Amino acid sequence: MSTSTVRVVGKSEPLSWSRTVERELVHRTSVAEVLLTDARPTDTPHAFLAAASWPRAHATFPRDGSQRHSPLILVETLRQLGLYIPLRFYAVPEVFHAVISDLYFRLSPADELPARAGATEITCSARVSALWRAPDESAVGLRLNVTFAACGVAFGQGGGGVRFLDGARFTALRARSAGNAVPARPPEGGSRPPATQLTVNHPHDAVLALDQGELLVSPADPLHPFFFDHPTDHVPGMVLLEAARQAASYRSRGRLSRPLFGRLKTSRFTELTPPARVLCTLRGSTCAFRILQGDTETACGTFSYT
Repeated sequence: MSTSTVRVVGKSEPLSWSRTVERELVHRTSVAEVLLTDARPTDTPHAFLAAASWPRAHATFPRDGSQRHSPLILVETLRQLGLYIPLRFYAVPEVFHAVISDLYFRLSPADELPARAGATEITCSARVSALWRAPDESAVGLRLNVTFAACGVAFGQGGGGVRFLDGARFTALRARSAGNAVPARPPEGGSRPPATQLTVNHPHDAVLALDQGELLVSPADPLHPFFFDHPTDHVPGMVLLEAARQAASYRSRGRLSRPLFGRLKTSRFTELTPPARVLCTLRGSTCAFRILQGDTETACGTFSYT
């Protein structure tokens, strides 16, 4: 892999947690939702160090009784790294559309620290394990693997793949887009499970509805400050992952609420309407899930809780 587009920063320059990175480079509208504070290449080709700040109290990410951070704040940090590194260091144009093909995360609970007062300073060691280029040598896709540490102790890992499409290619891929549709409210006659059964902080954090026993992807708040921080013409991957997590919590009566391992693979876009179904199969401490729109599977994955 060529390193011609990467500027190496000397090891003497320490990471900074003083301010966030540019919100545009992590596809966020609100600065409050930006977790990354710094990122820089190392002397090893395609390896990076990054800093992230995890607030003790995040409105969307609930903590369990141990006061540990939510696994999904790790996934959101991974998502921001998967955007920032290509845009900042591999010359991907900001106007390109990012499409996440898959992701995974893994936590070591014995090594996790409780959420600290104010915020927890996270160090991320990231490596680009695969890089795809167009004929003009511009980056069009990559795979990223990240180790997460706090106070010098590694406690988690994550990774995934992302493609970058110009406007014409993205439009072609989105030919059957729902256009200006917004996330649907619960279907007439349906209901929404109580927040406690979904293990969410507030009813507006629910992304599921019930309709004749089926769980549907139907966010309670179409303008949710985290899930819909910016306009989108499809259901974001983070919403799908959270919908599956909430489905496992609901189907297990709260027994399975904080996954220690998760994997999501998308095969096509999940449209905003009609609401997609979440199928959840529990086996002991694992959950296999599928996202279906009509009879078509748009995403699938697994969670493990031990």
